[in-house]
Amino acid sequence: MKKQLIVYVKDADNKKVVTSALESGVFALLLTEPESAKVKQLARVKTIAPDGDYKLGEDFVIVEIKGKQDEERAAELLKQGKNVIVKTTDWTIIPLENLLAQGDNVYAWVRNAEEAKTAITILEKGVKGVVLDTEDVNEIKVAGEAINLAGENVKLEVARIRKVKPLGMCDRVCIDTCSNMTRGEGALVGNSSAGMFLVHAETESNPYVAARPFRVNAGAVHMYVRLPGGKTKYLSEIESGDEIMIYNYKGEGKIVCVGRAKVEKRPMLLIEAETKDGKKVSAILQNAETIRLTRPDGTPVSVVELKEGDEVLAYTEEPGRHFGMKVKESIVEK
Repeated sequence: MKKQLIVYVKDADNKKVVTSALESGVFALLLTEPESAKVKQLARVKTIAPDGDYKLGEDFVIVEIKGKQDEERAAELLKQGKNVIVKTTDWTIIPLENLLAQGDNVYAWVRNAEEAKTAITILEKGVKGVVLDTEDVNEIKVAGEAINLAGENVKLEVARIRKVKPLGMCDRVCIDTCSNMTRGEGALVGNSSAGMFLVHAETESNPYVAARPFRVNAGAVHMYVRLPGGKTKYLSEIESGDEIMIYNYKGEGKIVCVGRAKVEKRPMLLIEAETKDGKKVSAILQNAETIRLTRPDGTPVSVVELKEGDEVLAYTEEPGRHFGMKVKESIVEK
């Protein structure tokens, strides 16, 4: 689940704080006074305030933890479906750990980026978001970067290539994101959600084609691509404004926005591989030098150079999806 950054705005006239929050991908601004109109003059942004998009004290409730009684009140609010912002006098993770066992809608009041990083990793799943109480624009920026990188990490496996077969012309999807990627990064796609290759972004250039580091040439329209929250979507359904997951060769994920998705007819290849424990991974990718999978060390390898026995990175899980959500069921995909 994508973590949420909320910035506490003490002074609605402080344009530097508001602007920095917006540039850092803020989910909402928190104001204790009914001054939402002031900050909305700068940009379209959600507010948590007495006059906000989310009502402070109703949709979001601040609970200052001074003792066990306060912790019990916070737990009761969670049971009622409230979003609870936990504020502690000496900022300790113990109340957060206890409350995370009670519900998911827990937010931590933090004073700097370091506290934000700690909060989003508590008990592995972390809090749903943080409320950052600072007027230091650099702290806001660093916290925003940490939140963005707190996507889901996955365990990538080594898979050996078993087959590369030309298929002729098919409809393929090319995803242009709103973020530049670097070597070792790409998207997880596959014929099955149970087995996906790390298809490398177009970060490499050659004498004939310039690099397009914002692009992942993802493959045939029927394939799955991994989204935030462990969800998947058919490549044919990806469109401008969607979010997809980008992973590096270590399995560290981040969320990026889709700028556009292009569907074009191109010659394709069926690529099949197998992990050490016998799990199958396959994908149908464009038959072109610029389309690359990812080696275990993060270097890209072109699909036209693949041969049986080559090692590439893949992700596997048990099969079973319903409208993109993982479900437990008996299913065989071929």
